[in-house]
Amino acid sequence: MVFRKACAGMAIVLAFAVSGCASIVSDSKPKVGLYSMPTKANYVIKDSKGGVVMKGVTPGAAILETSRGYFKSESYTVTFQKDGYAETTVPLKSTVSGWYWGNLLIGGLIGMLIVDPLTGAMYTLPEDATGNLSPVVLPQVSLLPAPGVSQ
Repeated sequence: MVFRKACAGMAIVLAFAVSGCASIVSDSKPKVGLYSMPTKANYVIKDSKGGVVMKGVTPGAAILETSRGYFKSESYTVTFQKDGYAETTVPLKSTVSGWYWGNLLIGGLIGMLIVDPLTGAMYTLPEDATGNLSPVVLPQVSLLPAPGVSQ
């Protein structure tokens, strides 16, 4: 009985030793909500190299990679467009996850230097992106003759 408990305890310690803290707690492909004011705007998501990752209509959601390689975070731009409104672009930047620093307490060097950087779990993206579109104001054209102009 004591041997079984010791083996179970060792298995738990080993699982934490060979994994990263952020890999356990967070996701390297988070879901990002996409919203706009007004709604039903078209959006295009591009990665840091300018490649189109996804297109859609708000409200929507996208599952995006947080990393583009070992110790390399991924960034995106989301461009919102709707007829009658000025196009707007919102950046989505990956930042280091707070859970990554948990490796100092739990995951150790293996999690901090290998597991989390390789899986991309060391980074996180914002939970959502909102495009606030401004109406396009067209100059008003008068059908009346200008003052001082005879017909």
